[in-house]
Amino acid sequence: MNTYTFDEVNVGQEVNFTHTFTPKDVMRFSELTGDMNPLHTDEEYSKNTEFGGKIVHGMLVGSLFSTLVGMYLPGKYCLFLSLEMQFHNPIKSNQEVVVYGKILNKIQSLKILEIEAKITSKDNKVLIPALIKVKVLK
Repeated sequence: MNTYTFDEVNVGQEVNFTHTFTPKDVMRFSELTGDMNPLHTDEEYSKNTEFGGKIVHGMLVGSLFSTLVGMYLPGKYCLFLSLEMQFHNPIKSNQEVVVYGKILNKIQSLKILEIEAKITSKDNKVLIPALIKVKVLK
């Protein structure tokens, strides 16, 4: 976990990490949230859709933005304020994704960071673009 203070981060600063969701992760998320939509849980149903098989819940994948700001940029002193994201392309279980974040702006008076973020496939296809705002508590 990074421990950047507001003064220690800079506009243009970037970070990235990779993650892979397993079928077990998807089932645990379904059980935790109660979202048992067959697009995520039923191979027979989902293979007959435009996706050709089960896909990972968009909100499960989007939760990686929490990891981005809470662990990496800025890390420990982060308070998540807002997230705008769009689901452009589906993610399948066992598909490795890359999570990127880049500081776009610092609002000194409020200690707020605006972060451009995205989740991509390994071949750089954008799956989920996002804009995040966080307050840095220290």
